[in-house]
Amino acid sequence: MTSYCDYCITHPEDTFNKNYHDTQYGFPLKSDDELFERLVLEINQAGLSWITILKKADNFHTAYDKFKIEKIAKYGEDDRARLLADAGIIRNRLKVNAAIVNAQKILELKKEFGSFKNWLDTNHPLTKDEWTKLFKKTFVFTGGEIVNEFLMSTGYLPGAHQADCPIHKKVAALRPAWMRK
Repeated sequence: MTSYCDYCITHPEDTFNKNYHDTQYGFPLKSDDELFERLVLEINQAGLSWITILKKADNFHTAYDKFKIEKIAKYGEDDRARLLADAGIIRNRLKVNAAIVNAQKILELKKEFGSFKNWLDTNHPLTKDEWTKLFKKTFVFTGGEIVNEFLMSTGYLPGAHQADCPIHKKVAALRPAWMRK
């Protein structure tokens, strides 16, 4: 019998966690917009269950213009008001503001590093504490748990899957050799 991670709920009615576990969690992301999306979702999960975010993921994708960094960085007060009125997402002023400010920060990083991914790759490997300090210095609303989950969910920190989980091997095979250290 195949062994899955302890946290992975495999009940037939819980397809959200199972699908996320099997196809996204720990898998390396290449696009800046995908990385930004994951960061925004992790920020929005703070204080809530991950299943809540998974169930609203499509709504977030629509509300935040498919997580196009350049577009979100230009959001103004009308966009903030629109997001705060959208019942399909998490309507928290600090979290909405974090998405906009962090998009602006990523544009600044792109000027120096070419991309958000290049910035992450340039700083890899760091410990969880070093990453947290760097994120807190660079972004807003990025505490230790948010940074940890963002980095684990995108393959920059280990621990997304137990060693005997079949997805662990799949994820490991997708990571570049320099990231496996």
